[in-house]
Amino acid sequence: MSTRRRSTALIGDDNTVVVAGKSLTWRTLHKLPQIPSPAAVLVDNGADALAALRHHAVHGTELLVSTATRVDERMREELGESGFAVVLPDGEVTPAKLKRVEESGRAWLLTSGSTGRPKRIGHTLESLTTVTGDQPARTWLLPYSPGTYAWWQVVTLSLTHADQGLVVIEPSELDDWPAIAAEHGVTAASGTPTFWRQAIYRDADGLSDVPLEQITLGGEPVDQAILDQLREIFPKTRISWIYASSEVGASIVVHDGKAGFPKTWLDRKPDLDRPILSIDGDELVIRSPHHGAGLVGAVHTGDRVEYDGDRVMITGRLDTDEINVGGSKVSAGVVRSVLMGHPGVSWARVFARKAPLVGRMVAAEVVPNRALGPISNADLVQWCSSRLPDYGVPRRITFLDAIPQKETLKSDV
Repeated sequence: MSTRRRSTALIGDDNTVVVAGKSLTWRTLHKLPQIPSPAAVLVDNGADALAALRHHAVHGTELLVSTATRVDERMREELGESGFAVVLPDGEVTPAKLKRVEESGRAWLLTSGSTGRPKRIGHTLESLTTVTGDQPARTWLLPYSPGTYAWWQVVTLSLTHADQGLVVIEPSELDDWPAIAAEHGVTAASGTPTFWRQAIYRDADGLSDVPLEQITLGGEPVDQAILDQLREIFPKTRISWIYASSEVGASIVVHDGKAGFPKTWLDRKPDLDRPILSIDGDELVIRSPHHGAGLVGAVHTGDRVEYDGDRVMITGRLDTDEINVGGSKVSAGVVRSVLMGHPGVSWARVFARKAPLVGRMVAAEVVPNRALGPISNADLVQWCSSRLPDYGVPRRITFLDAIPQKETLKSDV
């Protein structure tokens, strides 16, 4: 038997939590049936996810929480063989297939799976609670899929700080979240660039009605176009972007309205609360005090970077960002940023496509900005030709009717 520990003071237990239009508090969330430990709690709504988290915080259990749709049968088998009981949305419990010693206070996160099958990364509430100073009173939008790193960041902020309310957005409410946020007085919202582009694309005027004091972006490369679009809608709002992952935690926070981060942040002297950022070849490497269990030391992130003047730009994943066109190499992220800089483009994805003679060519998918009318392939080729080398200009452009978005609020970029 392990000795369980309640590791984090639940200072925010009386903060307001709005779920399905109903105003509750953390303390008055409905109670789930008895949760075993270790347990993987699979949910189909935000309220059950929050209830599982509070149970973990109060009782010090070992917990993995995720939406049921992110955990397939194979992964459920793997969890059972790793000592987790699996709790299904209807309350049915599949006992663990392996009995092992409980890791008291351990919180497990599933990575996004962008480089393959999701992996489990171990944390504690302390390592997930990266905001420690006093915070102004805010009501936070919670649109993230339960169990993701970004979800943990928002919910731990509310659970461990006073005056940090939550308004939970279920997947079925994503199209209408600005109206819900305005109704409940949301003053702070965190989302991926795709999430923000979706909101602007659907109803920029409705988005402007939300009384936001803080906007945060993360989870995907953040380009200047989306920062500028948000600044135009919210000229007085604090706009920040964050580089964070399950492996290294929240490692880069930028508030100056610019994409990328200053070169001067590289290889700074160690600090108890500040990660050390460095570059190995074209890859971002981070030593972080907020890392997951077993990841001490330098962590190679797999993210590609490029210099742009005095800024370091994170352009995309190493295994997908670089496109080799007949021996000349171009960053898909750089091409995408150029496309996104066109006022007639709401979203773009850039990728390699097979081509005769050169082996690969640059291709793109684009969602036009409906407010500015139609754009053509020729318009975008001309735009890119004046800003990119010839081998970096997209030669095949497909126009889409809507911005694609995954459960994680990301798109394939």
